[in-house]
Amino acid sequence: MIRADDFLGPAKAAGFTFFSGVPCSFLTPVINRVISDRELRYVAAASEGEAVAIAAGAWLAGRKSAVICQNSGLGNAVNPLTSLNHPFRIPSMLIVTWRGGPGVKDEPQHQLMGEITPALLDVIRVPHRPFPKSQADVAPALAAAQASMDETGLPFAFVMEDGDVAEENLDGEPMPPHSPGVTRDLAKGGERPSRYRTMERLLSFVPDDAGIITATGKCTRELFTIADRPQHLYQIGSMGCVAPMALGVAMNVTSPVIALDGDGAALMKMGAMATVGVYGSANLVHVVLDNGTYDSTGGQPTVSNSVDFAAVAGACGYAGAYSCDDLEGFEIAVRDSLAQGGPRLVHMRIAPGSMSKLGRPGVAPSEVARRFQDFLKPYRKAGG
Repeated sequence: MIRADDFLGPAKAAGFTFFSGVPCSFLTPVINRVISDRELRYVAAASEGEAVAIAAGAWLAGRKSAVICQNSGLGNAVNPLTSLNHPFRIPSMLIVTWRGGPGVKDEPQHQLMGEITPALLDVIRVPHRPFPKSQADVAPALAAAQASMDETGLPFAFVMEDGDVAEENLDGEPMPPHSPGVTRDLAKGGERPSRYRTMERLLSFVPDDAGIITATGKCTRELFTIADRPQHLYQIGSMGCVAPMALGVAMNVTSPVIALDGDGAALMKMGAMATVGVYGSANLVHVVLDNGTYDSTGGQPTVSNSVDFAAVAGACGYAGAYSCDDLEGFEIAVRDSLAQGGPRLVHMRIAPGSMSKLGRPGVAPSEVARRFQDFLKPYRKAGG
């Protein structure tokens, strides 16, 4: 058994200062110490997949990042680990608990995952080793993890068992009180523009120092067709992860960060809006381009017609939120968001469909990630 600082101290010295995750009783000492240490940053995610995306965004902004979660949460994390970290070659250190492990009498819901945890990590090609159980094990364990991440550009996991870390009290600041944001309705009810025209309009006035991250599907493909620039990050998987990834970036840079989301993607991880509302910084603008369909898979309807994303954002603590359905209102909303500070959400209702003969990003995801990281370097916050 070790104390949490026996691991976190050397990890911090190695540069791991940004953590995101979802609690587990096995992890309590580590999470408590991360929250209590003013030199570390912890983002409490609504889901494990969201935590993976937040950590990936922090890495893009120059921070070594870690994700901490229960092994049951690997189910939520599999998609971004395989469709975000893997193709973009984004390394994160994982600390995953082993509920229901060998010889451990645990709750029924942990039995199957306890049996398959190491095999599941193997299947998704995440190298792993036991969490260090003594101070002497810490340095070589961290060295092995770092060497693996340096070689592959991919995550590495420590698997923590019950009792690996001694109990620690929590000495952190409470979450800020809820403060609903102001919503503004700019919708006119007329003919709605296409997504392509809306993004063309955005690029006509958005600052050159703004990083833009697009949700998977037609949004990514159309932005690439309009303009391929180093400040564009095209998500090609990890549906629902654009807002949390943008959050991880925005928390660690001074430049504007714009997340271009879709209605289906935003609905998939709507819990991320609560996280953005609490942790989102003034430079983050979250745009939901809502055409009411899953456009990339044949136009099947989403349930967004009955969802007021601006009201949700306001209730989640975004500083402001806007509803619009034409290009003039859209430009007013985004310009105001950039000028007033956020996080702010722009719910833009657009026409379904996309341009014909639509291409796909012709730049390898790993290259997209690294040129985006290079673009952000001048804007990194101190300590990043």
